Amino acid sequence: MTAAAQKAARGLKRDFGEIEQLQVSRKGPSDFVSAADVKAEKVLRQELLKARPRFGFLMEESGETKGEDGHHRWIVDPIDGTTNFLHGIPHFAISIGLEMDGDIIAGLVFNPIADEMYYAEKGKGAFLNDRRLRVSARDSLADALLATGIPFRGRPGHAPFLTELERVMPHVAGVRRAGTASLDLAYVASGRYDGYWEKGLQPWDVAAGILLVREAGGFISDFDGSKEDLAKGHVVAANAKLHKPILDLLAGKA
Repeated sequence: MTAAAQKAARGLKRDFGEIEQLQVSRKGPSDFVSAADVKAEKVLRQELLKARPRFGFLMEESGETKGEDGHHRWIVDPIDGTTNFLHGIPHFAISIGLEMDGDIIAGLVFNPIADEMYYAEKGKGAFLNDRRLRVSARDSLADALLATGIPFRGRPGHAPFLTELERVMPHVAGVRRAGTASLDLAYVASGRYDGYWEKGLQPWDVAAGILLVREAGGFISDFDGSKEDLAKGHVVAANAKLHKPILDLLAGKA
């Protein structure tokens, strides 16, 4: 996974350096796909196939490919934060998750511009480059910095999001919206953010990040506190002390 991400990142860094020359097409309302996105996905598929030729794939651009294995599949986003990428904002990532029988067992999130490689294997901890990660130890909402995602143009949910934001903001130190869900979760795992919430995400946005948070000692769930559902894409992540208070805030119970 690391080798595949590093190889794909070389092309992304070149394209990011020549952002004005990228060929860009509309994929949907406020959802862009670039030549760089497609090239990176092709490289990732080729490299992962070499390593595990019988595994399946779920990829943002090319969709699902069943594998001969029947138990494992790669869940891949070649550029999470495409809009940032296309606007020259150096906050985007390659995200790769490995699922076995519905359970995420390995994950990687790589920001090639910052050269930050987050990775985790189930039961073996989470790491940033060579440093072991732990979620933050903050236990007060008043001191907590949270991250979220805002529904963009063409997608539903603006009014409910504004209600959630209104519930949260008076009680916390701040709320950030950086535009890259995989890095938001990686930042929770590393203690940079104390919590994160967002609805309607795709499996490739969060598969790797979910494992990073758990392996760093954090809690992650659906908005009702139940186990997160990749197909549903509703996620609340935080440390053990803040997870329930954040859920309560979002539900209007605080």
